[in-house]
Amino acid sequence: MFEATKVGRTVDKVSFKSQQEALRTRLLEVQRELLQTDIPVIVLISGGEGAGKGEVVNRLNEWLDARGVRTFAFWDETDEERQRPRYWRFWNALPPRGEMAILFGGWYQTPLEQRFQGLWNDAELDAELNRIVDFEHMLINDGALVVKFWFHLSEPDQKTRLKKLSRDDRSRYQKYERIAEHVIRHTDRGISPWYLIEAQDRRYRDLTVGKTLLHAVKVRLSQPPAMDPPTTPSHLELPDVSSARITLLDQLDLSRSLDRQTYKSELGALQTELNELAWEAYNKKRSLVLVFEGVDASGKGGAIRRFVNAIDARLYRAIPIAAPTDEEKAHHYLWRFWRRIPRAGYITIYDRSWYGRVLVERVEGFATDAEWRRAYAEINQFEEQLVRSGTVLLKFWLQVSQEEQLRRFKDREQVPYKRFKITDEDWRNREKWPQYKAAVNEMVVRTSTAYTAWTLVEGDDKPYARIKVLRTLRDTLKTALAREPNGTGSQIPCEVKQS
Repeated sequence: MFEATKVGRTVDKVSFKSQQEALRTRLLEVQRELLQTDIPVIVLISGGEGAGKGEVVNRLNEWLDARGVRTFAFWDETDEERQRPRYWRFWNALPPRGEMAILFGGWYQTPLEQRFQGLWNDAELDAELNRIVDFEHMLINDGALVVKFWFHLSEPDQKTRLKKLSRDDRSRYQKYERIAEHVIRHTDRGISPWYLIEAQDRRYRDLTVGKTLLHAVKVRLSQPPAMDPPTTPSHLELPDVSSARITLLDQLDLSRSLDRQTYKSELGALQTELNELAWEAYNKKRSLVLVFEGVDASGKGGAIRRFVNAIDARLYRAIPIAAPTDEEKAHHYLWRFWRRIPRAGYITIYDRSWYGRVLVERVEGFATDAEWRRAYAEINQFEEQLVRSGTVLLKFWLQVSQEEQLRRFKDREQVPYKRFKITDEDWRNREKWPQYKAAVNEMVVRTSTAYTAWTLVEGDDKPYARIKVLRTLRDTLKTALAREPNGTGSQIPCEVKQS
């Protein structure tokens, strides 16, 4: 397997002792240097049984300063993990910038086991491996160093082991080796290569791992990460946005309104239905994620209140998104959103969201051109994972005219209990209306997929906007709860919902 060496390599005790002292010193030096940077280091430990993976991890923890490294094993899923998308557990294990995490098996363990047990076919395995490649590239493009070790036996040792196995065990062993080889070849990329480590001699194995990790960190410290050019997965092809920049928001009929009597009647009926649907979702273990975006003073808070007033407070959590904290800035920008994904049956409401990367961060220059451009594909992949896991995801953009926004701004300044809602930043954002309009149009077109389209809400009339949001919630929940999630679905971009 993997062009195994003909003869196993060995290191004697005296040589190991002398090399170990020098290697440990250099590892601690680069670890201290790493702490002064914005580079997180992710070490993946994988391989077959009997390769001594646990011994290697113990050795690394012995050589390194424990204050800058954490170790995670993913053998068993906790109840918390089982109630969320699979990658939730990995996002929670990602180290902050300047530190290191060692992951047993990591995101490779499940694909290997699922294919080996016959629960996935080759196409399903390759689809997951493609997601892994995208995930690793996303982390690396954000500055991370990903070091992947696979431990294997030399050719003579493989033959010796096979001879000791029964015919059935030998067949299973060879099957696992074939699957593992396919996984490695599929995910061995230039910016995230696999390091194949011969594991028979533990002294040789441990020194090789230490030296390889040292070299990888030193190279990363001395130069920027080797980034792939931004690409879009073939299943998430993006449409042309040249015409959308001109017409998408302009097509909204902001004169739409609802009379007071109709509003009150529909509000009560919808809230009653939504209360029942929220409990049905809880009983069926279907989580709900709501994203509310919109121009300043577009009525996001009012729409959210009309929804949460309808449901039991124990079922939801509303999260207002502001500038990231120091802890959040020490991770990938999606990290803080992954952490708050709800358990099965519960609801998370984001008042602003991960779309800040392609809106305010883009317009205000907080993200580089490369960062916000690749964020469309990263966001689509994130949302795909949520929906495939059974999460019901809805995204609302609330739009008001410039004239209505100005009226609401002045109203907020004059009404004492509304003054906290208006800031100097709101006025500055208003001056950049054309830039934000272009960013919103591109965002909506590039991130409306068959997994989750945007619902555009005409917001000049608050009653109309609130009822449209609640109707959309009711209809979507009804449809989703009427069928079981199957983890599949087309990924061809679909039309934006406007009516």
